[in-house]
Amino acid sequence: MSLKVSRRAMNIPPFFVMEVMRAADARADSGQTVYHMEVGQPGTGAPKGALLAAEKALRSQRLGYTDAQGVPEIRAAIAKRYQDYYGLGVAPDRVVATTGSSAAFVLAFLAAFDAGDRVALAAPGYPCYANILSALGIEPVFLMTAAEDRFQPTPALLDRALKAGPIDGLIVASPSNPTGTMLGTNEFRDLAVYCQDKGIRLISDEIYHGITYDRKADCALKFSPGAIVINSFSKYFSMTGWRLGWMIVPEDLSRAIECLGQNLYISPPALAQVAGLAALECATELDANVAVYARNRALLLEALPRAGIDRLAPADGAFYLYADISGLTNDSDAFCRAMLAETGVAATPGIDFDPARGNRFMRFSFAGPTAEMEAAAQALADWRR
Repeated sequence: MSLKVSRRAMNIPPFFVMEVMRAADARADSGQTVYHMEVGQPGTGAPKGALLAAEKALRSQRLGYTDAQGVPEIRAAIAKRYQDYYGLGVAPDRVVATTGSSAAFVLAFLAAFDAGDRVALAAPGYPCYANILSALGIEPVFLMTAAEDRFQPTPALLDRALKAGPIDGLIVASPSNPTGTMLGTNEFRDLAVYCQDKGIRLISDEIYHGITYDRKADCALKFSPGAIVINSFSKYFSMTGWRLGWMIVPEDLSRAIECLGQNLYISPPALAQVAGLAALECATELDANVAVYARNRALLLEALPRAGIDRLAPADGAFYLYADISGLTNDSDAFCRAMLAETGVAATPGIDFDPARGNRFMRFSFAGPTAEMEAAAQALADWRR
């Protein structure tokens, strides 16, 4: 007799970008060329200061469990960053270090919402938001954003969603994955005021802060002191595999998040906290990485239209270009598979980010080396001739 598998687990869709990466790796293993533009991962590793600190800790420290919310030193250093970078005062006891931002979302959703609650989020958007919510019995409510609103949520979209039932939370991401777009200051303020007036819990994913091109991203705390802010060492700090993130939590959720963290994760990784503390002092090296992303962005904004991919979301930040390819295909999954097979360029179909409309979109990541981006652009141009 076969054993039961929960309906909850069976109903969670795959993260398609990982499927693309698997196909790209299989192609590379067979000796064929691959240009990796599918995964949202920096092309560089952890900064040198972080590596040196980790090496020293491996030789001299026990590296056991830490406090569930992180060691006091990293919580204080993250709080200082908010003062130095944004001009915002944040008390260290509001900072919670987490096992990547993924753990932060689990903790935030469990602390703020009950099963059956409804949480709004933009489509297109990072697929794991909705998948984590669904796994926890919370209903994701997709806001069908449009290019004219930079694919970001608006009060008008929330008004429409409220007609179908109460909205208990809103997730915003500025810069966003997959579009790279940012909320304007006034638009962010309007959303925060709307949420405050309607009793909607605001959760701000700020994992791409530090990677912007024309202006600095606004922190949600500027407009909403009670927002849950989530960030990570993965993107700007180039430490994806170290699995270290953080949250700024409002006072009313602090104890609940602490208890949940103790039970679900014990503590964030001790070695990653050592490295992360050092990475906070490596701005010169990290800003040089952002300069590479800026060059890659400029290169692709010029090159992709020559390959017939010319309807691009404004890439204000992050390291993505989100392309409307409806003039080329109505099946982005098949298009991406053919593109990989015929050119070696691996990119992500939009169905990962927008199940309803993503068949007409795809995402390119330009976080890799500039030479690889140049070669990929040339391969696409040759393919589309």
